Amino acid sequence: MKQKRYSDEFKEQIIRECQETGNVAIVARRYEISANTIYTWIRKYRQRGSVKALPRKQAVRVKEMEQRLKKVSLQNDQLKRLLAEKELELSILREIRDLENPQ
Repeated sequence: MKQKRYSDEFKEQIIRECQETGNVAIVARRYEISANTIYTWIRKYRQRGSVKALPRKQAVRVKEMEQRLKKVSLQNDQLKRLLAEKELELSILREIRDLENPQ
């Protein structure tokens, strides 16, 4: 049986659709792809942070990993800031609630 090659963009689109619908089987049937194939793409996406394979040459591979690490670090910093803002909002709302309704 001949093995099909799918583009990285197509794989990412399938993964996004699976995340949006929450159902791999429906997406697999829609595109006539094995659900196991999609689960493999999702597993690799979670492990690597991308469906794109790393290059074979060591120097290029290290550079690619550094870029991915930088991207993840930036996302992590943004999420930390967002979480801090939400925590601050919650604490302010709790203080207001307690002032208006003393117990």
